[in-house]
Amino acid sequence: MAGQSYEEAIAELNKLLSEKADLGGVAAAKIKQLTAELSAAGSKPINSDERIRTGFTQFKKEKFEKNPDLFGKLAEAQSPKFLVFACSDSRVCPSHVLNFQPGEAFVVRNIASMIPPYDQTKYSGTGAAIEYAVVHLKVENIMVIGHSCCGGIKGLMSIPDDGTTSSEFIESWVQICNPAKSKVKADTKGQSFSELCTNCEKEAVNVSLGNLLTYPFVRDAVAKKTLALKGAHYDFVNGSFDLWDLDLKISPLPL
Repeated sequence: MAGQSYEEAIAELNKLLSEKADLGGVAAAKIKQLTAELSAAGSKPINSDERIRTGFTQFKKEKFEKNPDLFGKLAEAQSPKFLVFACSDSRVCPSHVLNFQPGEAFVVRNIASMIPPYDQTKYSGTGAAIEYAVVHLKVENIMVIGHSCCGGIKGLMSIPDDGTTSSEFIESWVQICNPAKSKVKADTKGQSFSELCTNCEKEAVNVSLGNLLTYPFVRDAVAKKTLALKGAHYDFVNGSFDLWDLDLKISPLPL
């Protein structure tokens, strides 16, 4: 029953009881006990503190203590090859999806994995992360990952044409990728709203890649060919991952 939900496990056990009328009394009683325990476990509220402690204990036992050389090196410094922008959606953690190990990727997560244009007065958190990764960590790749069923993109596509908003932060943020929305609506006539959102999930990645080039230190590194920009889209419904390069012909900025 590995990998099953408790509902599936209960259903399977009940089926076994109904099909195997000749089960011995002890075996049948044991199955009924397991069914009751599974039902109780499914209805029991989660203790958040205990979940955190248990998670760390498992990490320490299975990862930290089994990889002393790796964590010893990480205690001295980090040297990631990737700066990854990913969505905050709980279903798309890049470390799990791409099996990144500690120290491999410098990760920034936000709504819809968007990157705003260079602006020293706004979005300074994003700018600081990019600057630190490119200038100080000297990452070799920046990858922006969009994903299926993205609520941020759905929100962007749902904003009325007159720009009316109803949230304090969300709609202002996702409109960073208004150019993606406009392009998708212009290029894909007759598609369903769901199809438009899927196309926009990918086009928004390209808008963010373009916005990266408004950061002088990013543009300079790309021009010197010490930094590559990559777009990606993770479809967790079908279990697929698309990856593409941003092919640019950029000259170094004049000094």
